[in-house]
Amino acid sequence: MTTQESNDARIDFERESVNPSDLELDPVSSEDEDYASAPADYQITTYPADFTLEVLHQKWQAGEIIIPEFQRAFVWKPAQSSKLIESFLVGLPVPPVFVYTERRSQNYLVIDGQQRLKSVFYFLEGYFGGDPGGNRRVFRLSGLNQDSRFLGKTFNDLLEPDQRKVKNAVLRSFVVQQLEPDDDTSVYHIFERLNTGGTLLSNQEIRNCVHTGRFVDYLTKLNADLEWRKILGKPVPDSRKRDIELLVRFFAMRDISSYQKPMKDFLSKFMKKNQNASPESLEGSEEIFRDTCARLIASLGEKPFHGRSGVNVAVLDAVMVAFSQNLGCIPGDIKARYEMLRNDGGFVTRTRQGTTDVAIVRERFEQAKTFLFG
Repeated sequence: MTTQESNDARIDFERESVNPSDLELDPVSSEDEDYASAPADYQITTYPADFTLEVLHQKWQAGEIIIPEFQRAFVWKPAQSSKLIESFLVGLPVPPVFVYTERRSQNYLVIDGQQRLKSVFYFLEGYFGGDPGGNRRVFRLSGLNQDSRFLGKTFNDLLEPDQRKVKNAVLRSFVVQQLEPDDDTSVYHIFERLNTGGTLLSNQEIRNCVHTGRFVDYLTKLNADLEWRKILGKPVPDSRKRDIELLVRFFAMRDISSYQKPMKDFLSKFMKKNQNASPESLEGSEEIFRDTCARLIASLGEKPFHGRSGVNVAVLDAVMVAFSQNLGCIPGDIKARYEMLRNDGGFVTRTRQGTTDVAIVRERFEQAKTFLFG
């Protein structure tokens, strides 16, 4: 990826922390502007809730608290978690957590605070961390002052008054709920701005967190397709999920009539809509995707969408969608048609400027379809 500076800290962070195996994208200013665009107008209510740790744990066990899983997952060390528990035991202040109330389920989606919450849950349950291979580590408080009476204690080792003190301790939670419009899209922007885990998440990483479910698993599987990897020119998945964002863009833009700017919100709404799509619909989309990739490689060769310094996403979305909608009638001179399209002045402009504007997107898609299959 280019090291060109932008006006968005997350974009700069991604460019500075790129891995050698990561996807290279052609820099387009309109794509950067859309990537960093501000949210639409929302009516949102926020209020504090003083839940006890026991109540939070009960909600967690009942599946009412959802902690999105992403690449960093739970990263605290035992000493960090132990000091948090000690803070509750001795009455020291603890930073609040932020949760978003999903309109339909009324479940709480954790926006910020998963390290604190999981530390509490693990201590109450007696084991530190998850359960990889069924080998869980007993959670004993560590990293405390050697004179602390809590050092080395599990929850069950604590005296009953201390156990009650932990269970009755309050972790202030700020509860956020979107009132208008009726689409829950504000959670994406809230997560983007409130997540303080130390690593600035990319747009697609946030989508994967917010919309975890069957569709994310499906996209992860498709992202390993060998022909798709040849199209991108990278054999391994991108560390910031930008290749998965291109997959979402392909599927969402197949219905070009529904496109609305900004692109980042359009893709987020598409992921929410398909979060738990039926296996039958996913199977049909998978067949179209794999056929499209195979036909593209056979017709145009590997890395067909690379521009000056990487993949041009505006060329990719228009051409891939056109191919996907004409799989049964690929012209014999398709490669020559594609070269004409790539050299057309109007198409070059539409893939370099205003690439997420509604009118330009529709003109770009129509031009790709006409040149390639008209």
